Amino acid sequence: MALDEIKQISIREYLGQMNMYPIKEYGYYGMYHCPFRSDHNASFKVDYNKNVWHDFGANEGGSIIDLVMRMKSISFIEAVRQLESKCVNMQKDNWANSQTEIQPTNPTLSIQDIIPITHPKLIAWVQERKINLNLANLYCREIHYLNQGKNYFSIGFRNDKGGYELSSPPNFKGCISPKDITTIRDNRGACLVFEGFWDFLSYLTIQKIKKTQHDVVILNSVANIQKAMDFIQAHREIYTYLDNDDAGRKATELIQSAHSTVYNRSTKYADYKDLNDYLRQKLMVKSEVKKKKLGLRR
Repeated sequence: MALDEIKQISIREYLGQMNMYPIKEYGYYGMYHCPFRSDHNASFKVDYNKNVWHDFGANEGGSIIDLVMRMKSISFIEAVRQLESKCVNMQKDNWANSQTEIQPTNPTLSIQDIIPITHPKLIAWVQERKINLNLANLYCREIHYLNQGKNYFSIGFRNDKGGYELSSPPNFKGCISPKDITTIRDNRGACLVFEGFWDFLSYLTIQKIKKTQHDVVILNSVANIQKAMDFIQAHREIYTYLDNDDAGRKATELIQSAHSTVYNRSTKYADYKDLNDYLRQKLMVKSEVKKKKLGLRR
């Protein structure tokens, strides 16, 4: 097997098979606790697009081969052999999965319960995001899950393959696999494209509606853009509400290159990171103005 093929083995999936998941996700990359040294700050970056890693604590990085060498203290040749064997097994597993229904959850993150959002900390998190709780409960659930023997709970947003995007305070982002896009199919005429579910809920809040009349795709990470392209291209008009960062701009450009009628709505909130940031700041300003008009009460 060629080295180029081996280097294409996903670092993200490789770590996931060892129950190692990002502490924070930022679209095209995730920040992990370093897998080969003590690391309390999650200073280990995995770039999902380039499939490379960099440990800021040790100031080193490289391909998946370099990672295996470092994690297992083995030679280049031995790392290549192990990865080659893993690649063959993964190909077999992929074939087997294509013959059967994909399981809705990652067995390493076991869902214990799915209920409406009721926990005070999660309610406060929804309110901090400036989303109405009733609206959040139309599209999200409170997910209780087990990870490495410990119980956790987060707000969960279901994707098309039965996995859940997770969000909880202060800034946790995660996923119960399989990772996928979320589509809402109502009208083939127009399609709205969002990066995350908070942005989608922000759009509904700004529009003062509970449901849009258009089709919607939530990418649940710009790394999923290719998965969404067939769905997006099936529409006459596309409206993108992606983040104002390099990853968001590149995803918007990709959509524009594949479709003749694309309206980039991120220009409406160009001074903000994303649509939810725009909503939060906008309502904060309104609140401050109202306080100044009414004065303060004891």
